[in-house]
Amino acid sequence: MRSACRCAAFGSLFVLAPPAFAQAVSTETGAINLGDIVVQGDASASDTESSDAYQAERASTAMRFNLTPRETPQSTSVVTRAQLEDFNLNSALDALESTPGISVERVETERTYFTARGFDITNFQFDGLGAPMMYKNLQGDIDTVIYDRIEVLRGANGLLSGTGNPSATVNFIRKRPTREFQASLSGTLGSWDQRRLEADVSGPIGSTDRVRGRLVAAAKNADSYLDGLQRESHTVYGVVELDMTDRTMLTAGHSWQQVNTDSPLWGALPMYYTDGSATDYDVSTSTSADWAYWDNTESRTFAELSHLFANGWEGKAALNYVDVTSDSALFYQYGTPDRETGLGLMAYPSLYETDVEQLIADLHVKGPFAFAGREHELVAGLQWSRSTLEDSSDYGQGIGTPLPPLENWNREYPLPAFTAGRDGSDWTDRQTGIYSAARLSLTDRLTGIVGGRLSRFEGDGVTYGTSKDTSYTDVFTPYAGLVFDLNDQMSLYASYAEIFQPQTEVDINRDRLEPIDGVQYELGIKAELFAGRADASLAVFRIEQDNVAEASGTIPGSVDIAYLSAKGLTSEGIEATLAGELLPNLQASLGYTYVDIEDPEGERARTFIPRHMVRAMSTYRLPFHDAMKVGARVSWQEAIYRDQGAGVTTRQDEYALVDLMASYDISENLSASLNVNNITDEKYLNSLYWDQVYYGAPRHAMLTLGWNY
Repeated sequence: MRSACRCAAFGSLFVLAPPAFAQAVSTETGAINLGDIVVQGDASASDTESSDAYQAERASTAMRFNLTPRETPQSTSVVTRAQLEDFNLNSALDALESTPGISVERVETERTYFTARGFDITNFQFDGLGAPMMYKNLQGDIDTVIYDRIEVLRGANGLLSGTGNPSATVNFIRKRPTREFQASLSGTLGSWDQRRLEADVSGPIGSTDRVRGRLVAAAKNADSYLDGLQRESHTVYGVVELDMTDRTMLTAGHSWQQVNTDSPLWGALPMYYTDGSATDYDVSTSTSADWAYWDNTESRTFAELSHLFANGWEGKAALNYVDVTSDSALFYQYGTPDRETGLGLMAYPSLYETDVEQLIADLHVKGPFAFAGREHELVAGLQWSRSTLEDSSDYGQGIGTPLPPLENWNREYPLPAFTAGRDGSDWTDRQTGIYSAARLSLTDRLTGIVGGRLSRFEGDGVTYGTSKDTSYTDVFTPYAGLVFDLNDQMSLYASYAEIFQPQTEVDINRDRLEPIDGVQYELGIKAELFAGRADASLAVFRIEQDNVAEASGTIPGSVDIAYLSAKGLTSEGIEATLAGELLPNLQASLGYTYVDIEDPEGERARTFIPRHMVRAMSTYRLPFHDAMKVGARVSWQEAIYRDQGAGVTTRQDEYALVDLMASYDISENLSASLNVNNITDEKYLNSLYWDQVYYGAPRHAMLTLGWNY
């Protein structure tokens, strides 16, 4: 029960927000270090693109406070620009696969789920603003060329997202204009006829730096290790900053990305034969047809107005508009093949069109205030979002047509008439919230963070004949955390958060599942090592949730996924991370995760998520020849399995993927790099999230030539 006293306490906290209530901040011993106050969006110490470091000094994903990792009472990670470039991680999927604690569930070539701490990640933010993904997955990919870094806050973040999902929040931080001119250009050639070009130009517009701009573009064309798959992508991003006064800045920008894929996977390979034994196909095996395609286009437009008040307070208004469209003609193979003949698969062709629009607005103020002789910090804000989804499905003639064995499949199937039926969705979700948090200096060594969000969720419309009408009002999600400084380098912390997350998934009857409800507890220790050049953390957590959506096959008469509400799930685990310069010239990001998910009977749940994971990447610049840098990236996970029913279990043994890199600075402005991924040519299944799978990429290489000024 969410009590009225909690709401009253939240209201009293919120009214402290206006800057007029702020007192002059003293400099007494024991005050909170507020750090450098800068207009957000301008290049600052948080930016990582000008450094080789695998450590970010500050992050703002948690509660809008610009905190160091040690000041944040939750487990965090940052994928810096250096990491993205060293290992050629121009895909968000590849970047997140390198992040401690995150599992990237590649269920199809154009559709991906993400999990952390045992649960689905549904909250992607961009510069701190975002709304839950309508499909709870990513269609296509996100090109990282336009981002400075990717911040990951593990655990619930209901204060800013409203949903309090206990997995993680992924925050993509855009590149911003620079006050001095800079430019870069790079080209990449790689396996499967991969070709990629990138350009990035930034600097002042005009004779002064009061107006600054940046333009980033990338184009890529590649075949694939999967039979017939070809992908072409284009990305363009432009942003302008205007210093209206010394204290007021206006920022506006737009990004556009298009990914066109021929012969994509819709669904994937069957995991087992009719006798229950496991299938084993060539890595290149595809179930697609030669006429199939899946084109995704994403546009993001944003505007921000920031102002620094004379008393040290800052106000910011931000608006984001997102439009994601998808156009596809797809071919799905369903059924269970016979081990001897390979027969048993059947055809399911369909046309799909999707349009998702999201409008997100945020207005907040933050700054220092004095109380009881000590200095504190406060943030308070309003947030509103509207998400609309329209999609249509036109089913093809010939559904159920028997197909040849996959071993003989050549992707040749007649293009059918898509006149066998039509269905679709048209629904809207709206969310309104007020939030506030205070960072309180309780003693010289003890800091507390307390806050909450009061939200309203509304939805209306239909999806494939099922009502999407929902209404949840006065939903309060509190947050509390403590950080105790053991000394100047090491801190203990504890945090508590409640979880409330409306769901879009439906059951076998197409009824929408009840919201997820639960709590999260976290304890940990953090340290700044090697004179502050590296950050280390160790966290333990426990999450208790009800109504978690679990895939349970398909809805009768369709290929749409049906879900069950899992009751009484608990997730307990450990996370350990180390990131930064461990030795002179040695940059590293290391992470170990243990997570155990159980149902109310104490049995293991969500067994497609590995209990043990290791994520590691490191580079070393040779001291005897500092133009040369070498590095390695390792991803290891424990064995996973999926219970298919009827005594059939699909397993993926433990495996490790090893990537190597080497770069050489030919001159001050010119460099070359070589990346070789999956050097051991490991054969593995990408995911057991669904009951169909496909194989991960075999060994492949990329050669990049880069120029910068």
